[in-house]
Amino acid sequence: MIKIYIASDHAGLELKTKVVSELRSARQYEVHDLGPQTGDSVDYPDFADLVCKKIQGPSDLGILICGSGQGMAMRANKYSHIRAALCWNPEIAKLSREHNDANILCMGGRVTDHAVCLEMLSVFLKTAFAGGRHLQRVDKVSAPVR
Repeated sequence: MIKIYIASDHAGLELKTKVVSELRSARQYEVHDLGPQTGDSVDYPDFADLVCKKIQGPSDLGILICGSGQGMAMRANKYSHIRAALCWNPEIAKLSREHNDANILCMGGRVTDHAVCLEMLSVFLKTAFAGGRHLQRVDKVSAPVR
């Protein structure tokens, strides 16, 4: 079963709550809500770290939501085993999985419509990595920079 680790900051809390509810009602995934649980101000890097440290293999995926999604993506991509994609429409979500083997979907709670969010989430979860010519590129993305 695919494990999904999800977290947000205070600006992404409302959208995160909706996403968690949708995922749990689907009953197809093992969903882990890593917080926060209240709207109190928090630092998004701390919650990005929680998700990134849980991602251990191909059956683990993450979702990170902050105000714009950009801060979460920037922090998550500090981890060599993470390929976090900031998505704003379903096509980008599809390409991030198909071509980049993204394992974390980042979204902006202040800029992403709920319906678009759910469509992106569905596409992200259903799209497989194409492999082939993309594998060499993904390996380069994950390689340490010298």
